[in-house]
Amino acid sequence: MDVFTRTFLPAAAEAAVGIPTVSRHMPVLRRCVEPGDTTVLVTRCTRPERAGQAPGYLMLLTERRLVVTSETRLTRRLRLHLNAELRHLDHVTWNPDPRLGIVEFAATAVDGIRERFQIRTSRPAQVWRLDALLSHAFRVPATIPPVRYAPGTPITAPGSTITADGRLLPLGTALA
Repeated sequence: MDVFTRTFLPAAAEAAVGIPTVSRHMPVLRRCVEPGDTTVLVTRCTRPERAGQAPGYLMLLTERRLVVTSETRLTRRLRLHLNAELRHLDHVTWNPDPRLGIVEFAATAVDGIRERFQIRTSRPAQVWRLDALLSHAFRVPATIPPVRYAPGTPITAPGSTITADGRLLPLGTALA
């Protein structure tokens, strides 16, 4: 069993996505993700602008990709709605609302279309779990503060040496 399958099934079970739904969506999702991708989140979602009549959506978030499939209610026909690498998504935002049990997720795809989804949960604790998973996937930890250099200041690595003629010698190189 590959990494994707090994991590997809527990994530789907955690989100209470049924086995029939998982079985229907799996062939489409497999074509979009690499076998070595680790699944971060699997959940059902809806589009807020089409709350009543919209088809059902299934969102898959891996460490590298966001894939959303749609399924019509009557014929259960599957269609790929969104397939994008995380680094190609712009302006990714989400708004957890534990009072309503909803996380509103939005991102701008490569084609410039703003995609918005609502993820409903049954308990407020699940809202915070979704918030933590989305934070893990989309926010880069700021553990190292950015270094600001004044214009004209030579940028050197710690321990490197600049020679009299302006050449940069790597760490450990001695001047003769």
